[in-house]
Amino acid sequence: MMTANNRNELAKMLKQQRQMAELTLRELAAKSGVSASHLGRIERGERFPSGHILRKIARPLGFDESLLLTTAGYLSPDSETGEPGFYRGLDPYVGKVLSEEPVEVQRTVIAILTILKSVARAKE
Repeated sequence: MMTANNRNELAKMLKQQRQMAELTLRELAAKSGVSASHLGRIERGERFPSGHILRKIARPLGFDESLLLTTAGYLSPDSETGEPGFYRGLDPYVGKVLSEEPVEVQRTVIAILTILKSVARAKE
């Protein structure tokens, strides 16, 4: 279940990622097709983004779409493995340990890993 705290964490993560990508709200709006005012409300935690909006902003922000949707709580764990799809690329031990953590911890770790992956891609 998505709590107010989780929503605020997602909002902070999106804003931080936009800033790391060196995009203004207007630039992200132009690239995603989502209005700058709506993006601002999402970043301030006033609105929670729909799956449709997350899909639109994932690529311009450098996120894997399914990872962002899973972090936001829109996608459930991978039905075959019982683990979220983003565990597929992790070391099996790390994936197992992370899967035993509460959902809030999982989402936080995923957000951090996503940001680090994006930074690494930007440096390449």
